[in-house]
Amino acid sequence: MVDDILREMRTRSTTLRSLNASVRFVLGKDGQIIRVDARANPVSISQDDAESDCTIRISPENLVKLMDGRLNPMLAFTMGKLKVEGSMGIAMKLAQLLDE
Repeated sequence: MVDDILREMRTRSTTLRSLNASVRFVLGKDGQIIRVDARANPVSISQDDAESDCTIRISPENLVKLMDGRLNPMLAFTMGKLKVEGSMGIAMKLAQLLDE
């Protein structure tokens, strides 16, 4: 599933460029990492566990739903399905970009 998420993120890399920040996704209980660095040219999408402006903790299943538009980011945050560490503004902007 993580490979599918990485592939999908890479197809959206041009959209993610406007984020102009780095975001680390920590996925599920085993804590696999997906890191999006929109400051890099081209946008870097990797599994590096480097420092980021914002860290989002979410299950892989819920991240797929979020990217498919089947899970509202605000609802996910409110229900505790998504936790944000660091810049909330970057997380909000990312949610809008993933929803496009």
